[in-house]
Amino acid sequence: MFIDEAEIIVQSGKGGDGMVHFRKEKYINRGGPDGGDGGKGGDIVLIVNPHLNTLFKFRRHSIYRAESGKRGGPKNQTGRSADDLMIEVPAGTMVFAQESGEQIADLVEAGQQMVVCPGGRGGRGNTRFATSRNQAPRLAEKGEPGAEKQIKLELRLIADVGIIGMPNAGKSSFLSAVTNATPKIADYPFTTLVPNLGVVELDDETTLVLADIPGLIEGAHTGFGLGDTFLRHIQRTRVLIHVLDGTSGDVFADFSQINAELALFDPALKKKPQVVAVNKIDLSSVAERMESIKKQFKGKGIQVYAISALARQDLASVLWKAKQLLDITDIVEEPENIPVYRPESREVTFKIKKLTERWVITGAAVERAAAMTFWENFESIRRFHRILDALGVVEALNERGIQEGDTVAISDHELEWTQEWKDE
Repeated sequence: MFIDEAEIIVQSGKGGDGMVHFRKEKYINRGGPDGGDGGKGGDIVLIVNPHLNTLFKFRRHSIYRAESGKRGGPKNQTGRSADDLMIEVPAGTMVFAQESGEQIADLVEAGQQMVVCPGGRGGRGNTRFATSRNQAPRLAEKGEPGAEKQIKLELRLIADVGIIGMPNAGKSSFLSAVTNATPKIADYPFTTLVPNLGVVELDDETTLVLADIPGLIEGAHTGFGLGDTFLRHIQRTRVLIHVLDGTSGDVFADFSQINAELALFDPALKKKPQVVAVNKIDLSSVAERMESIKKQFKGKGIQVYAISALARQDLASVLWKAKQLLDITDIVEEPENIPVYRPESREVTFKIKKLTERWVITGAAVERAAAMTFWENFESIRRFHRILDALGVVEALNERGIQEGDTVAISDHELEWTQEWKDE
């Protein structure tokens, strides 16, 4: 089954907790801290497998979780980092954030990788907090929580040339005649329900990858007849072969309708160079009106090729013309909308909301610090207060009028506010 869209949930691994431990050996007094750091959590990585051609597996498996890192050990032993979770996708997969719709990645080359969720870093052991003033810290960090995202995968076939046209125009017959592809062919509309790929060899050194796009009809850009699904696969092609049914009552009207659907779906599609081919020239009724058809198109400045996919007549001329347009496109085509990956802003931001019975603080940095704090350890709590002070949260709360004993909620934690946090 050909599936070209899927929605999945990915969650990277949590970092391992750091350890509070002190060196204990015979005849050695006050050996000092030797608690190790936690290991890093596993990343969620998308990797292109060129042997895949559908997103079908994601319909059965929609949640992916990487392993967490292991806890640090004594003698400064770092916990084991978790293995990354590699998720294989077919070439041509585009990745979008589910909520915002922002494009995250465009994976087109075999072996290409993209980290969509980095694993949490390991928490630091008490060795890391030793100073000249505090040589025996009873303080460590929990591992950083992993990230979770809902992402949408869209498969857009990677082909040099897309074959478009009305239903039953002969697109699949064309593909079958010039390649080894075996699409379904029958004498009724919408025979082809999924895009098909094929490779044609023009000579010993020249090949083209063709994509047969299922028949488009009026309203395709709005999803009528699954048109929006099919149109998406044309976006990655650079040249189009427009196959027209010579037996149609108005061939030029069919041509205009398809181009209108292309423009309404994506204006860039209308600008793609096209090779126009009128099919079924082997029928006498089509052959007789071919001159009038050519004249009509010539009046619009469009060259028309007369072909027969069934009789395999004049197909090579269409393919060589497509190759010629490809070579020109390679030279003059501007780069498409290439996604720019920007690092997350390091600017510290937080929000404070005053409710009836408590203060609520939100913000990525504050919530991350809370998640990495051992709340059963007094030194860890005191350090967390210093982090709030460094982030500007303490000053902001004082300006808003927080009182001793007020309840402060950060993520899942509720704390009693106090100003008595002086270092010894």
